[in-house]
Amino acid sequence: MQSYTIGQAARLLGVSPDTARRWADAGRMVTHRDEGGRRLIDGRDLAAFSVELAKGDDAEDVSYTSVRNAFPGIVTAVKLGDVAAQVEIQAGPHRLVSLLTREAVEELGLEVGVEATARVKSTNVHIDRT
Repeated sequence: MQSYTIGQAARLLGVSPDTARRWADAGRMVTHRDEGGRRLIDGRDLAAFSVELAKGDDAEDVSYTSVRNAFPGIVTAVKLGDVAAQVEIQAGPHRLVSLLTREAVEELGLEVGVEATARVKSTNVHIDRT
């Protein structure tokens, strides 16, 4: 059976290695040591834990989407037209601008100062060399 290191388990669970270590220390994840002293989690145990974790209280905050490029940030500008709207989000050093319907902006309650996540999905990726 495949076993995973704490770091691998953390990556698969979407948390930091420190969080995975704390869960192991608290007995939430069953671990064992290999000959080298590394802490390992059996694949079946990790799979069961991941299902348990997804059912927990944090699951309500999870966004279910196929878009992997997420930029959490803060809304810095909203320009409303009759039908369309433009929303700017500052996500760390990144400024993202999105065009969407006015109705969507209103339904989401987007206004300056609100936390939001810009998600980017594209079939084409362009890379510029600096």
